[in-house]
Amino acid sequence: MTLIDTTAATRRRRRRASSSVMAVLRFIVTAATTFLGLLAVTFFIGRVVPIDPALAIVGDRAPAHVVERVREQLGLNLPLYEQFWIYLKQAVTGDFGTSVLTTNPVMADIARVFPATIELATIGTIIGALIGVPLGVLAAVKRGSIADQIVRVIGLIGYSVPIFWLGLLALVLFYARLNWVAYPGRIDIVYEYTFTPITGFYLLDAVWQGQWDVAWDLFRHIILPGALLGYFSLAYISRMTRSFMLNELAQEYVVAARAKGLSETRIIWFHALRNAAVPLVTVIALSYAGLLEGSVLTETIFSWPGLGLYITNSLQNADMNAVLGGTIAIGVVFVSINLFSDLLYRTLDPRTRNR
Repeated sequence: MTLIDTTAATRRRRRRASSSVMAVLRFIVTAATTFLGLLAVTFFIGRVVPIDPALAIVGDRAPAHVVERVREQLGLNLPLYEQFWIYLKQAVTGDFGTSVLTTNPVMADIARVFPATIELATIGTIIGALIGVPLGVLAAVKRGSIADQIVRVIGLIGYSVPIFWLGLLALVLFYARLNWVAYPGRIDIVYEYTFTPITGFYLLDAVWQGQWDVAWDLFRHIILPGALLGYFSLAYISRMTRSFMLNELAQEYVVAARAKGLSETRIIWFHALRNAAVPLVTVIALSYAGLLEGSVLTETIFSWPGLGLYITNSLQNADMNAVLGGTIAIGVVFVSINLFSDLLYRTLDPRTRNR
């Protein structure tokens, strides 16, 4: 290798290294700016709602001097920019105050209830991906046929029907009439005080400990709300899968593969779907994030003791520390998954790395 070739190779390595560093810096700046915006929005929402945090703590009948002292302790008498600075410092350290409803630190409550939401959203995403991807592939391959129309109608219903109405209908049919599933809640009262969770993910803990009767009971409780969330995830995933597959099936490499005599099954599942899997991974990740932050109504209907139900109960009791803390937790998870999916997309698809 000549000196000129060596110099050129060194320059290329430096450019790649510089590009990687700039990409990391952009990612960090984007994440920091997004989280700062999230904190700012939740802070100002907490200040404009017609709920006085001091009155929520001491009650409506407390003397005026007691209310004023509590307001001073909370820093509510300070200028708004000072309040935001204090709020920002506390939020960065995970201090969202104390819940009026439970008298526990809000962060401790979130750590206790969030595994239930993650467990429910995970079941929903698995159901949505396992059924939605094949349906989307079928709709793309049979474009314009009755099968395609049925898949599109299924997706349209998933987008259009209110989740609370469908949840109540599912409870009436599968619990009240057919008795196929357990009543709303997460675990039967028989096992509630005898089962000892380890990680907070009850199904995983029951299987890990070999308590199969508890695992079956947990499954009967989670399957209906999980299937409901899975249906809404399925509607989104099947629609996007169909779109991606239609784009891939129109590419020249598919025509070349057919000209070579490859079977249609191999072309669809091993070539077209493989190329469509890159954006599809991002779609599934975003669907998962959507279920995490959008399961409030589902948890309320099915009395599922997750973060959504925790926020709902806190809002009904004017517990703004818990409401804002839970909102921030959901927002952080949603933004993190969005950023991670974008990073994953760039990693899996080299064509997007220099964009």
